[in-house]
Amino acid sequence: MPPILGCVADDFTGATDLANNLVRGGLRTVQLIGVPKPGTAVPDVDAIVVALKSRTTPAADAVAQSLVALDWLQAAGCRRFFFKYCSTFDSTDDGNIGPVADAMLDRLGADFTIACPAFPETGRTIFKGHLFVGDQLLSDSSMRHHPLTPMTDSDLVAVLGRQTRRKVGLVQYLDVAAGADAVRARIAALRAEGCGHAVVDAVSDDHLHVIGEAVADLDLVTGGSGVAIGLPDAWRRRGLVEASGEAAAAVPAIAGKAAVLAGSCSAATLGQIAEWEKSRPAYNVDPLRLANGEDVAAEALAFMRARLADGPVLVYASAPPETVKAVQAKLGRAEAGEIVERAMARIAKTLVERDGVRRLVVAGGETSGAVVSALGVTGLRIGAQIDPGVPGTVTLDDPAIALALKSGNFGGPDFFAKALAAMP
Repeated sequence: MPPILGCVADDFTGATDLANNLVRGGLRTVQLIGVPKPGTAVPDVDAIVVALKSRTTPAADAVAQSLVALDWLQAAGCRRFFFKYCSTFDSTDDGNIGPVADAMLDRLGADFTIACPAFPETGRTIFKGHLFVGDQLLSDSSMRHHPLTPMTDSDLVAVLGRQTRRKVGLVQYLDVAAGADAVRARIAALRAEGCGHAVVDAVSDDHLHVIGEAVADLDLVTGGSGVAIGLPDAWRRRGLVEASGEAAAAVPAIAGKAAVLAGSCSAATLGQIAEWEKSRPAYNVDPLRLANGEDVAAEALAFMRARLADGPVLVYASAPPETVKAVQAKLGRAEAGEIVERAMARIAKTLVERDGVRRLVVAGGETSGAVVSALGVTGLRIGAQIDPGVPGTVTLDDPAIALALKSGNFGGPDFFAKALAAMP
């Protein structure tokens, strides 16, 4: 049978996060990096996730990339579709969530979808349409300082409403708590009112299973990776997929040197760097020195080569919000990010090609995208979960590389060491 699910993800770590939850649900899943070339064989799996780097590109570019990916997935035989974005709804008033979702609905000939970035297991919950990060409203969390998509409004109905030409409604907590039939009834009422999108409340993982059952027959679902948790079982009840169990997470073991690269400036990643530096070597990449033309990447590589034989080494460009703002004030927001991504990409490529590194942990969606692109990775086999939202993976390419691609906000303080220990 062809894959049941075709997914378009707006960044690389988000794609891996989604693939992780699909594998946990027993779906054999691969993640493809970018839109596959014409003639690429369709993998023998239950779900395909196409990872784009479109979260912060201009909205028109994000729409164009997403539609090309959707077309490929349709041609591959997929019967349901998913648009994955960050669990903190990273976007601006210009997009890209609303414009991409609208374009995908149009291409599929559909008139309605949901928006549910909730992932309670990682502290992302939605109540009365407002997104919480832990115990804080999104607008009070560290996401208000995000260098590219600062989130200063927690009302997702309002945020999405500023991005889409369609009317946005809300499926509230009481509907979700009442079960899948109540959610379906609320969706039917919203459609009758002319809504094309509905934000859906969820404050527990049980709610994600309810939502999965209620929306399993929609052509398109949009959200964070959490809402995908309930879909596999719903499709099994409909006879659309078979159970794969633990076999869905099987990946080959990879031997070789290991390294950690971090570009995320999230509070979680900063805490992980601080924990690592208590007992292990680390090198800080200074973007201002990069901008001055200094070969900081070469310095970082020299630092790593002197230590890799003794164990993994961390290279990071992460910094607290006040430092990020100061750098952006001097270099500009886009250039500050791009200069770091180029350096991290060069470091990763050199480590793999010249230094025998075969196991990499990468923190941050933009950094992961730059690294994966530099390595020429075409796809990933998705393995077992390391921490909520982050699986181990192995590339489909030669030489095979074990990768853990972590969204900046995910993982506990010891994530780097835990990921390296979990890599096969």
